[in-house]
Amino acid sequence: MTDISEMKEGEKGAWLSIFAYIALSGIKVTFGYLYSSEALLADGINNMTDIVASIAVLVGLRISQKPPDEDHPYGHFRAETVASLIASFIMAAVGIQVLIQTIQSLWHGKESSPDIVTAWVALFSAACMAFVYLYNRKLAKKVNSLALMSAAADNRSDALVSIGAAIGIFGTQFGLPWLDPVGAIIVGLIICKTAWGIFKEATHSLTDGFDRSKLLNLTEIIEKTKGVKSVKDIKARFYGSKVIVDLVVLVDENLSLVEGHQISDEIERSMTKKHNIMNVHVHVEPYSENSE
Repeated sequence: MTDISEMKEGEKGAWLSIFAYIALSGIKVTFGYLYSSEALLADGINNMTDIVASIAVLVGLRISQKPPDEDHPYGHFRAETVASLIASFIMAAVGIQVLIQTIQSLWHGKESSPDIVTAWVALFSAACMAFVYLYNRKLAKKVNSLALMSAAADNRSDALVSIGAAIGIFGTQFGLPWLDPVGAIIVGLIICKTAWGIFKEATHSLTDGFDRSKLLNLTEIIEKTKGVKSVKDIKARFYGSKVIVDLVVLVDENLSLVEGHQISDEIERSMTKKHNIMNVHVHVEPYSENSE
């Protein structure tokens, strides 16, 4: 698949998340309000913000499809990373709000015993979000999309949140009304934890962070290329979900310019085709005992 077709394919996951969150948030808020479940209400409010976060992912994927221009010679792939960052801010704000409201409710002694039907609604929601998570995770790996993988992580946390809400509601049926607001607190904590994970990954990518072990792996692969004596320097960074690599390789000083160019071409072909790297810039230098 081309980079643009991958982005278009990834839109399917964003749309699925949007439709699922619209349906489930409406159901949860309605049942949580009618049957007095703070945990289910908190879960429903969380899904409402997930709609906005999923729209941000969709917009990021759309912008990423724009071709390179004078201001963006590498394209617009980082738009999906920015979308992930925006989604993390939205999730964090909601998680903190859920925690504040629930703690205030406990402080003022506003405990309630929700109807058992709200627990089944929560379990149904968990099953739906588990399906959406599995679909989006598989699709994110297929199209190599950081934004969609972040959306999948959000889907997974939502499934766990709904399970936690159901456990809290079931507990109230055994004379433990405080379990429902405790379930809401757990919901808020999970939301905040997921937001932090997405924020950390997005900022690491936007500040050109790259896993050192992956760099060492690329170095080992490049050094196996015929004609390469050694890799003198290598740097890599993410551009959205794509990788850009800059490296300096040492070759026999007696090679011709054409032979050195052929080695560069072989490295570029290997990196782009076999290792899904968007752009590789190779600089060739003559090898000597002191060159490293």
